[in-house]
Amino acid sequence: MENWIRDLTTSGGLAVHIRPARAEDEAALSAFFENVTPVDMRFRFLSALKTVSHERLVSMTSVDHRQTENFLAFVPNRPEIIATAMLACSDDMAKGEVAMVMLPEYKNMGLAWELLAHIVRFAEAKGVKTIESIESRDHYSAIDMEREMGFTATSYPGDASLMLLQRQLAPA
Repeated sequence: MENWIRDLTTSGGLAVHIRPARAEDEAALSAFFENVTPVDMRFRFLSALKTVSHERLVSMTSVDHRQTENFLAFVPNRPEIIATAMLACSDDMAKGEVAMVMLPEYKNMGLAWELLAHIVRFAEAKGVKTIESIESRDHYSAIDMEREMGFTATSYPGDASLMLLQRQLAPA
């Protein structure tokens, strides 16, 4: 498997370092979520979550790196996490669900686009056939970006407040 650590520059000129999460990232990830806005917490977890529990942090930092991967983004040479993008795949690796969130000061710089593109490349390399995202219907920026990246949007079955965005992936 390819090494999934990347240094890149977004379309907005932001230099960013992306790497898979490790167990020792739990404290930094907790600090990150303390700085995420309440609206973005709702968009990320699809609930009115105020804090991220230890158990949830462990599930985001102690991943199996096969079915689940959580990528963290940093400004190079700084320890603070500025964004996270997680991919959780079905047992047969046919489908993967992505969820992302970033600090407010890093929005509108192309970071979300780069993180999602990184997740798509990773999923394709794993042989995932379909990638999907469940978005709050009022998370317009995420829905628009995902559509621009080739996702199709439909109403989420059984919940009119959500949208299901899906993209078929090319085989590795």
